[in-house]
Amino acid sequence: MKFSVLVANFNNGKFFRDCYQSILSQTYTDWEVIILDDKSTDDSLQIIREMIGEDDRFRIYEHPQNEGVGVIKAKLIELTTGDICGFVDPDDAILPKAIENAVAVFRNNPKTVLTYSRLMKCDKDLQPLQPSKSTKQIVNGDPYFFNCPIVVNHFVCFRRNIYLQTEKMNPELRISEDQDLYLKMYERGNFKFINEINYLYRTHSRGISQNDNKKKSYEYWGKVILDSMQRRGLKTIHGKKVPETYHNAQEIFDLLNYQNKIPFRLIKKLKMFFQKFS
Repeated sequence: MKFSVLVANFNNGKFFRDCYQSILSQTYTDWEVIILDDKSTDDSLQIIREMIGEDDRFRIYEHPQNEGVGVIKAKLIELTTGDICGFVDPDDAILPKAIENAVAVFRNNPKTVLTYSRLMKCDKDLQPLQPSKSTKQIVNGDPYFFNCPIVVNHFVCFRRNIYLQTEKMNPELRISEDQDLYLKMYERGNFKFINEINYLYRTHSRGISQNDNKKKSYEYWGKVILDSMQRRGLKTIHGKKVPETYHNAQEIFDLLNYQNKIPFRLIKKLKMFFQKFS
């Protein structure tokens, strides 16, 4: 079972060494790495090419113009040859058993279309700060699951052949493209949580999700959720009408407020209990 590591780069060459070395350290050896550069304005490509050298397990591509992460990640999947795909940001890293842990789940669980694990938040030098706390196993097959609040997070791996059966990633998304991927894959099969820290997430001032884009991310995420509601044919959510067109994120998230209340959480716990035996 071949694994494709997908790296979407834009001006992150100076952080790439940690990412590169973490891939070389994997206990699972049947992998390839596809790197697509979104027309970086720094010396990222030179740094990455010099680091990789003649290692043919790595393939590097340069996009002709800067188009954003939605386009780049969608094209990365098209460039792969692996059975399983997993995105690793060039400024982050994965732990040595990350790929092995994911592949083992896919081999043993044919109905699993996506795996995810826990991450460690790190400082700008990739030194550990604190592990993620919210990540846990979700209820599968629930038409009202929208990963809100975020439960599914890095290290996310998925079956490429199943992804190709979806509408695929929305290239117009410059943020929240990961949420778009998760929800589309969720509609195709089961998710499995790997209760281990497999991903090192670097926090630094240039990170897309860590700066002024947070407000924009909220809006993109709302649009992704509405798209998912409409794909699933949902007309109402907890007695409230699903809008036919997108106006703003708050209108979408207001539909999901009930999921933070005690009755909903109790029902979810019951569903999780019975899911263990199915």
